[in-house]
Amino acid sequence: MKLGPGLLVAAAFIGPGTITTASVAGASFGFALLWALVFSVLATILLQSLAARLGVVTGLDLAQALRAHIETPVFRWLAAFLVISAIGIGSAAYEAGNLSGASLGLQGLFPSASAQLWTPLIAIISAALLYSGKYKLIEGALIFLVLLMSLVFLATLVIASPDLSAMFAGFKPSFPEGSLTTVLALIGTTIVPYNLFLHSGVVARASQGEQDKQQAIRSSNWDTGLSIGLGGLITLAIVSTASVAFFGQGNSQLSAANLASQLTPLLGDSAHYFFALGLFAAGLTSAITAPLAGAYAVCGMLGLQGDTNSPRFKQVALVILVFGAVVASLGLDPVAVIIFAQATNALLLPIICIYLLWLMNQNKVMGRFKNSLLINVLAMPLLILIITLSGYKLLTLI
Repeated sequence: MKLGPGLLVAAAFIGPGTITTASVAGASFGFALLWALVFSVLATILLQSLAARLGVVTGLDLAQALRAHIETPVFRWLAAFLVISAIGIGSAAYEAGNLSGASLGLQGLFPSASAQLWTPLIAIISAALLYSGKYKLIEGALIFLVLLMSLVFLATLVIASPDLSAMFAGFKPSFPEGSLTTVLALIGTTIVPYNLFLHSGVVARASQGEQDKQQAIRSSNWDTGLSIGLGGLITLAIVSTASVAFFGQGNSQLSAANLASQLTPLLGDSAHYFFALGLFAAGLTSAITAPLAGAYAVCGMLGLQGDTNSPRFKQVALVILVFGAVVASLGLDPVAVIIFAQATNALLLPIICIYLLWLMNQNKVMGRFKNSLLINVLAMPLLILIITLSGYKLLTLI
């Protein structure tokens, strides 16, 4: 079994936005919403394993598969517009938050240094990794950061010493008053469309030349389950720590930016530094994976070479990174772009999921590796939920 592509997905969805959502969930509702986190992790494992299997069997990433199998030109261009808007522009918009989150983490670790130094430095480090085009180097850096992030957040949870009986009670589904939006946010911050593009692209590249597809799929499933499960464990640690520290205290302004400093009175300086380091790792991993995902999506839909060594691929990734760095460094407000990206993401996710499920059931595409009846039965309620979630998201943005 080879760990790697799945850990990149974990690196992608554990960012400053996830830390904020998980912190607010714990501070506002204690352990009561842990069931939503478990559900979202299981749903993400299912969807990501489908995207990975597509990459193993066809050698195509999801964007390339969309372009290859949508035969009607109008629908193909519509799909290209949605993907480039949601994944390309969306990645650029969210990149500002990723870089800002990593910078806030470093400010927590080195408060005496100038805050203006960190964002450009993190952007340069991310750009150097992306421009190198060396997949193994990028993968190795991200795996290290994910493991670092796991250690610091889990160590902080141990320091917080939560009530285990209360924590396990949170795995029973419930909807405390006013919790619906937070439940949807927990699910939405874990099930994200650009990870489907990222995962399928990375797996398609990694599995090139492998003759035993069944073994490759089995290895990929283990990688996906363990890696995303680890990401869920990190999120659980954040929810639980925030629950211990803040539940019932009315911390309405809690965010990734101030969580580390607000933990100090309860957990001591060590927890403050742990959380700041974790925030830095979360921001940096997402700052690297967001441009990668955007480049896979844009290059695949435009018929460009989807390879980390390709000049076009590097250019698209660097444009996304530079946009985020400018917004983060100048303190510009990317709200309008983020709202547009969220709207297109909400529209794109159910479309992509429907298409992915259709594709995974086609003999001419997947052959003997097409979906089983059990997988389809498990996927149907998930698809209904995604459509509901996306519709709710669109209504809140209008």
